[in-house]
This record gives sequence, structure tokens and C-alpha cells, in this order.
Amino acid sequence: MSLLSPEAFLARLRAVGAARYHDRHPFHQRLHSGACSKGEVQAWALNRYAYQAAIPRKDASLIARLDDVALRRAWRQRLVDHDGAADGEGGIERWLRLCESLGFERQDVIAYKGVLPATRFAVGAYLDFVRARPLLEAVASSLTELFSPQVIKARVAGMLAHYDFVSEDSLSYFTARPEQASRDVESALAYVIANARTPADQDAVIAALEFKCDVLWAMLDALDHAYGETGHVPPGAFEPAR
Repeated sequence: MSLLSPEAFLARLRAVGAARYHDRHPFHQRLHSGACSKGEVQAWALNRYAYQAAIPRKDASLIARLDDVALRRAWRQRLVDHDGAADGEGGIERWLRLCESLGFERQDVIAYKGVLPATRFAVGAYLDFVRARPLLEAVASSLTELFSPQVIKARVAGMLAHYDFVSEDSLSYFTARPEQASRDVESALAYVIANARTPADQDAVIAALEFKCDVLWAMLDALDHAYGETGHVPPGAFEPAR
């Protein structure tokens, strides 16, 4: 196989999203269309917090491996976006407020109380991947941001239209994310395109992006299994009110 041009390589990356990004998952489609119960929305927010809280840890581990000063500087903004520049700021804080608005106690959410075992495993696998895999693959795993801005806009619109227990304020995490994700993916994509110098490198990048899509998909599989029609909630996990 020959080396793909940057345009063809980007097309392959976008094809991964079209086929495998988690907006295609039945749970996500139900969430956006108003078909989820309040308990399912609560479970989604609680479990997603475990992922959100891991993002700055993932990014900090990646920054520690970067020799490129410009990329390190650009990546550092991701920590500010999630952790904030001070107490009470940042994406994690806004996600905690979403969980509180849905009836959870802040300290319980921070302690991952009630989070599904599969969520813990998926998040841990993502952290291990970024820490252990070659830097090119670690950076490439962040490229799901190519697909997220439009999905976020659809999610907010759908949830506001269908659920009376959420509001623009409780969903404020998503206000800045489309712009942040678009900004972040520019530096990550430029790095990947510049440093995937062989067909094997390009294949590794595609595989890393597929892995990240699998992580997000597995989290929704777990939610669907535990809180969907089958309702197999594992011991110790969040139990919605009946």
C-alpha cells in the first residue's frame, strides 16, 4: 500500500467517524430523541463524568511525552479547558453541576459512586493506551474531536426539546465544547499528518482512532445493557428511582 496524500488520509479518518463514532449507538440516538427515561439520563451523566474526569489526566500524561514546544503549549490549553484556571471553573466543574442538577451529590460523583464497572475499565483502557502506545498513536486517539462539534449541537438541541429536567444552564458544559474541540483537533491533526510518514504509520493512526471510538462505544453498550429494556444493573451501580 502506498502513502496516502493528506487529503486521502483525512478522508480515511473521517470514514472512521462515519462508521464508528458513538453518535451511531442506539443509546445515543435514544438520548438525543427524548426516548430515554430520567434514570437513563442520570446514569449517562454519572458514567460520563468518570470519562470527563480522566481527560486532563490523559492530556497531562501526553504533554509529559512531547518534545515539540509548540504542540506542548497548544495541548496545555486542554488542561485549562477541563480543570479551569481556578476553583469553580472548567469543564469538569460544569459536568459536576449537571450531575447535581440531576439529583446526585457532588462528592458521590467525584468518588465515582455508582459508576458501572465497564465504564471504569473503558476509561482505564484509554488512559493506559495514551500512556503506553507510541506518541503518534496517543495523539491520534484524540481525533474523535473531528466528529464531536455537530454531535454536541444535536445533543443539546434534542435534550432541551425533550427533557424538562435539563436546562441550558445544566447543559452549560457543552456551550464551549464545539469551539474548543475544533481548535484542539487542528493541532492534533497537523501533528498526525506531518508525522505519519509511512503507510504503516497511517494505518496505526487509523487503528488508534478506531480504538478511541471503541472506548466510547463500549461505555454506551454498558449503559444500554444496564439501564435499557433488559435492565441488568450490576451490583454497586447506580439504581434509578422507580
